[in-house]
Amino acid sequence: MSFTYPPRIHMARLPTPLQPLDRITEKFSTPHGGPRLWVKRDDLTETAMSGNKLRKLEFIAGAAKEQGCDTLITCGGVQSNHCRTTALVGARLGLRVQLILRGEEEAVPDGNLLVDYLAGASAAFYPARQYFAELDELFAHWRDFYAQRGHKALCIPTGGSDGLGVWGYIAGAEELLADCRDRGFEPEHIICATGSGGTQAGLTLGCHLLGSRAQVTGYAVCDNAEYFQRKVRGDIEQWCEAGNTLPDGEKLNIQVNAGYIGPGYGEADEPVYRAIAEAAGQEGLLLDPVYTGKAFTGLLQELHRGCYHDTENLVFVHTGGQFGLFPHREKFSFLL
Repeated sequence: MSFTYPPRIHMARLPTPLQPLDRITEKFSTPHGGPRLWVKRDDLTETAMSGNKLRKLEFIAGAAKEQGCDTLITCGGVQSNHCRTTALVGARLGLRVQLILRGEEEAVPDGNLLVDYLAGASAAFYPARQYFAELDELFAHWRDFYAQRGHKALCIPTGGSDGLGVWGYIAGAEELLADCRDRGFEPEHIICATGSGGTQAGLTLGCHLLGSRAQVTGYAVCDNAEYFQRKVRGDIEQWCEAGNTLPDGEKLNIQVNAGYIGPGYGEADEPVYRAIAEAAGQEGLLLDPVYTGKAFTGLLQELHRGCYHDTENLVFVHTGGQFGLFPHREKFSFLL
């Protein structure tokens, strides 16, 4: 099936590599077998704008330019990967960027927040209670603030995850499946971290539209399985409402594993930090404690339990986020 994509500004360096994880595959194989593990290196979409967010923002930026917008407004936690990527995209395209951030301003900016400032983004900070209760009003406030000054803003939801951002991982699924064919296999499972739902929605929809038998599973980093099943389906419904056709929509299988969230969003426990060290030491693969580290921890534990023993090939989508590793530096004292 071929797609007619909406306006897009190409910024990512694509295709990203598909690499085998043979040492980890060997270590986590069981007497009953297990899959060969692969990683889709979407952390390499671009050096500083790296990660899954850039795939979505190519289409979001395309819409902003088409609509004559000169400002981008988006939201997230203080260490949001999406906000960091939006800030850099804005700088690259000459667009103002306003960030609505959940949490307290850091006395010494670190990680993603430091990059936000370096890219010239403006940031407003709100306590979590106000942020969650008033997010729509905060978007409206900042949109009106810029409108009063003669600017037109595009408001981008959390993680760039909606019916427009879904296109990023429809294209990502098309690329991933082509990579696998080039390597001589079709994956039975595709695994990703899911924090706002858009990447999982795009991969799920893309695989469905392309007739792939691969089961996409999102490993949740917050909320719960029911929330993400609703969110993924909601993003896909928005995509349909924009005039796109979804054949056999009742056959969509939205799978979420919410067993490895740990203490909560942006927080991790020791198994996550040890899995990050494992990936770095065994494969030179750098994960983060908020998204990919949690999902990879869950995957390794599921492999240990033999959950994928009848699978030949499994692809882990590395969605980026390494800048978020550094604010957690003290948690790696066990390495010293």
